[in-house]
Amino acid sequence: MQETSMPSELDLALMHALQLQPRASWSELAPLLGVTASTLARRWERLSTKGLAWVYAAPGRAFSRTRCTAFVLLRCRPGARQRLAEQVSAFEEVVTAELTAPGSADLLLDVLAPDAARLTHFLTERLDGLPEVSAVECLFATSLYTEGSRWRLHSLDSAQLGALGPPGAGVREAASSAELDRLDHALLDALVRDGRLGLAALAERTGTSAATVRRRVHRLTDSGVILFRCDMAPHLTGLPVSVTFRGQAPASDLNTLHRTLATLPECRLVAAVTGTTNVLATFWLRDIGDIERRETAMCARLPSLTIADRIVGLRTVKRMGHLLDGTGRRTGTRPIRPW
Repeated sequence: MQETSMPSELDLALMHALQLQPRASWSELAPLLGVTASTLARRWERLSTKGLAWVYAAPGRAFSRTRCTAFVLLRCRPGARQRLAEQVSAFEEVVTAELTAPGSADLLLDVLAPDAARLTHFLTERLDGLPEVSAVECLFATSLYTEGSRWRLHSLDSAQLGALGPPGAGVREAASSAELDRLDHALLDALVRDGRLGLAALAERTGTSAATVRRRVHRLTDSGVILFRCDMAPHLTGLPVSVTFRGQAPASDLNTLHRTLATLPECRLVAAVTGTTNVLATFWLRDIGDIERRETAMCARLPSLTIADRIVGLRTVKRMGHLLDGTGRRTGTRPIRPW
């Protein structure tokens, strides 16, 4: 029987803590949340087993500097939307696939590739070759100001946040990421599926020692190759409606505009993009009526911004490599390999 109850305050606090410190041990988090480590372990086992929340490795800061990100809008033949969504979700270049309300697109994809040549090949050889696809529009991201790993539940109080410390504490900036070898890729494949795998489990899966795994994982995070994220089913957030605004603003205003949008609590993503518009922003909202209210408030605060399109998400089929059912619960993983 499908569970419909809302999460407890402890569940929300636990997920918020894991957004900040995704690989923290239960014994580290227990004093902050006022329960025992075994209680947290049981809570997380329940949340993850039911597909309500999950931790995983995702591309880090170095990716946006050295790789290619694009947002792809697909139109398809009548009656083919669900089938096409399942087809494109099988591609490792497609990290997120969302069915959208009828309008300018039938599907919205987030696509990551190691370089422009690989992205071009994916667009022209793989997407164009699908018989269900009738039109493709590609928006290259020229700057990514914020994305989903920075969005927070806001369930912890200031004392708890202070005790946890800033997310990614101790991570060093790197000018460029090191070359990845076979072991790195094996670790990435395992951590994309489950970002809380311990050192011993990772060592067993990759045929090396726990000490080597510790060094490699630290190197991957310190260099910005990966970061760890905690995601959850949309109904747990209280913000089940996804809308992506496409807008236009003068180039001279873009930096200020994007930084302003990124501070809004419902904002999941803000990017400068190519194409007929130069602003792309995704928000998670409480209900459909919030779309108009958010747009009105946004344009009042940013008078140089003109909204050209509103793409309403009906269902996310795949998010950062994880397959979701109609309620937003994780049902499986199609690992992404953009590195």
